[in-house]
Amino acid sequence: MQLGKLAVAMLEHAPYIVTRHPASRRQQLLARAGVDVVLDVGAAAGAYAGTLRAFGYRGRIVSFEPVAETFAALRARSAGDPLWDARNCALGDAAGTATISLAGDSSSLLPMGEAHRRAAPDVLVTGEQAVTVERLDDIAGEVIGAGTAPFLKLDTQGFERQVLAGAAATLPSVVGLQLELSFVELYRGSMLVDEAVSWAYGNGFVLVGIERGFIAPTGQALQADGIFLRRERVPG
Repeated sequence: MQLGKLAVAMLEHAPYIVTRHPASRRQQLLARAGVDVVLDVGAAAGAYAGTLRAFGYRGRIVSFEPVAETFAALRARSAGDPLWDARNCALGDAAGTATISLAGDSSSLLPMGEAHRRAAPDVLVTGEQAVTVERLDDIAGEVIGAGTAPFLKLDTQGFERQVLAGAAATLPSVVGLQLELSFVELYRGSMLVDEAVSWAYGNGFVLVGIERGFIAPTGQALQADGIFLRRERVPG
């Protein structure tokens, strides 16, 4: 489904202003920061990248998705876009292979936590799959190419710490990040919001946006997406 285009079409016929959509605000931040390549880690079937395109981003996108079936959908969606590269791998702190637990949009290289099971009991692990894992530092020259202002988006179901550890040499060139900020442990051993925000500020980033994430049926907010930019790139 073309989620970004659908969102725009719906908003055009509703009593809302498209510029208030979170994806529109995100695009304004990317444009002001001069982003020319988005590293879309944990791309699933390409909804995030599709939304970037729908809201005006015209630079390069490199999407990473390890699960074979999901990657097939991603590759089909990106095939007609010459500036959108799809790669069938996960990113982490060590290159090689790993076993991912398959659970739809919640597939993860980490075990699912009890808080996730309680909030979404219908999301079940249906199997396992061996996947390729790369370190961003090992492939950064290839995937960033001539880009001078990369933006790193992570949607890795609790694996953010490992992705960042494998990108230590690349991160100084990154002008912005989008990180999942978990308020409870949705995946065992995952990075929680306090660690994520402290890591970002300690590495020269400033929180400039919050997007709605995982909400439990009880109404409790379990996760949100944080958008960070380099201090010197924050709009004045």
